[in-house]
Amino acid sequence: MITKFLSQLKSLYEKVKPHFHKAGSHLSHRSQLAFASLAGLYWNLGPTNRYRVRLAAFAFAILSLGIVLGRVTNVNRTVKIETSDKALKVEKSGVLELKLPGVKLNPEIYVFQSAEKVQVPVDIKVPGRLAFNAERSKVLSARAPGRVERIYAFDGAQVNVGSPIVELYSPDFISAQQEYLLSSKIAKVLVANKSMTDLLEDARFTQDAAANRMRNLGASDGDVKAIENSGKTQANLVMRSPLKGVVVKRNVEPGAAVSSGDVLATLADPKHLWFLGNVFEQDFRMIKQGQKLILQLEAYPDKEFVAYANYIAPTIDPQTRALLIRADVENTDDLLRPDMFASARLTTGTADAIVVPQTAIVRIREARYAIIKVGDETFRRVPVKGYDLNSKSFAITEGVEQGWKVLAEGAVLLNDRFAKQED
Repeated sequence: MITKFLSQLKSLYEKVKPHFHKAGSHLSHRSQLAFASLAGLYWNLGPTNRYRVRLAAFAFAILSLGIVLGRVTNVNRTVKIETSDKALKVEKSGVLELKLPGVKLNPEIYVFQSAEKVQVPVDIKVPGRLAFNAERSKVLSARAPGRVERIYAFDGAQVNVGSPIVELYSPDFISAQQEYLLSSKIAKVLVANKSMTDLLEDARFTQDAAANRMRNLGASDGDVKAIENSGKTQANLVMRSPLKGVVVKRNVEPGAAVSSGDVLATLADPKHLWFLGNVFEQDFRMIKQGQKLILQLEAYPDKEFVAYANYIAPTIDPQTRALLIRADVENTDDLLRPDMFASARLTTGTADAIVVPQTAIVRIREARYAIIKVGDETFRRVPVKGYDLNSKSFAITEGVEQGWKVLAEGAVLLNDRFAKQED
């Protein structure tokens, strides 16, 4: 078959050869040289290679013929496209309308409720964090040079007023004790000798000064009384807790040398905390001292904590453009911890809104949507505006009208059908 086809091509070439020569006279000299060089390359090939070239030319001719025939036969050919029985209509406002012909939603999964407007509180959100109440926190510091001999309470230890925290060796404390004991003995001798009343008054003055010096160094009234009763000096000074609370941080190790003013430990009362919040610049006019704030924390999504504003900063932070407020928080149940992130809700008024469960709101990135029923088989997904009333309810202020049928449960499942049709 190939030999027959090639012979036909050869006879056809013989017929049109004179015409090629005639047309060649009109070609440029360069084109003629190119054609002659290609022909020369072909005839310089061996019989086997010339046969391969002829096969390739035959295959290319068949392929070209198939492409041409395909284009000719497909022109104006009608293509049947099956239409879906589920139609999605997209409006410019962002509303999607979905029709589900012949589909009946399970009422146990998809629950609708009638939209009703009610009065709801208008709140502003105040982000912030918890912290120890600085008014109920103390720093225990060395009041004279010395050496740490013993630590009684480590980080996190519960302490009461007067509980020992750190024991120090302090030469200044020993000197103050000796001065106190000496002045006490002199005062006792002068009391027996009633004729030297002036010296007795000086001795008692010196005794009181020595006692005050011991107290300034960290000794308690009990320590002073014990020294007076025993008549002997104590080897070390015991630094005691000035409050009931916990040891937040210990700053020294046993055997460490300390100087006057060095911090030994930090103590605080965990029952009394502060909420430090940031009010945005456009909302600070609504904040007043003594206002009640409702705190919500991620650790306790179902609980609310009460705080009362006790401080409003006089200036706005130039970096955050926010106003710092502080509120007292009672931690009677020991559920809260300092540095927890918290969000405060401050009620500033009331407004009309439609309250729906959180399950009725479809959240897509920053947008919020609700699904309403407009017919037996027709549903619309509408964008809404509002805010969280709490962890279970959402207040819709825009996007839903009174009397509309809102999908209260199953909105996420039905939204999947919207998403599939939208794709």
